[in-house]
Amino acid sequence: MAGRIRVGIGGWVYEPWRGIFYPAGLRQKDELAYVGEHLTATEINATYYSSQKPATFAGWARAVPDGFQFAVKASRYCTNRKILAEAGDSIAKFTQQGIAELGDRLGPILWQFMPTKRFDADDFGAFLQLLPASVDGVPLRHALEVRHESFDDPAFLVMARDAGAAVVFADHDDYPAITGHDVGFSYIRLMRARSDEATGYAPADIARWADRAQRLAAQGDMFGFFIGGAKERNPAAAQAMIVALG
Repeated sequence: MAGRIRVGIGGWVYEPWRGIFYPAGLRQKDELAYVGEHLTATEINATYYSSQKPATFAGWARAVPDGFQFAVKASRYCTNRKILAEAGDSIAKFTQQGIAELGDRLGPILWQFMPTKRFDADDFGAFLQLLPASVDGVPLRHALEVRHESFDDPAFLVMARDAGAAVVFADHDDYPAITGHDVGFSYIRLMRARSDEATGYAPADIARWADRAQRLAAQGDMFGFFIGGAKERNPAAAQAMIVALG
């Protein structure tokens, strides 16, 4: 059964978007609601840097319409460490801070690793065992963004599949583009937006990514985020892809 395709951006507070994506005069407190009206997902970046209050997550959930979902970037204290197997306390603090308040607006948890982090099968396997299947009755889906070429290893892909974690496909000049196994949902991050393209990506490239998204959606929900590159163009890129998807 085909999944739903959600397309969005990274965060929602970015000054250059004002007057380009956001209408002139729109209050900053209304920007998330505007994202919810025009896109179908966004990544929460603030959780990478610090914990948030349950009321904050509840407020974010109320600001967006039914069907919209947030991908939540996991705390850097969970992933930016020498020994991942020792991240248990940090993972518990992150997952129990109130993300369950997002309810059905909660999309995948994005676990992002530094480009210098190499694949260590024993350590990474222990880390995956620490990831909870749910929090306060809300199911959790986990997506792994690895940025070192050593992860382009069949052992890692099998490990992620067996843990039910998606491997993020990154469209980037420097990071490896790794395709993981089918785990019931998929996650792509598109980071090549160009300032000389009104929609960040050329129309043919938008169409190509839309086609890929439709193929991935045959396996379950597909999340695609335009981030990085010429960041000011990312909302237009996301909107163009939504149009291409029909």
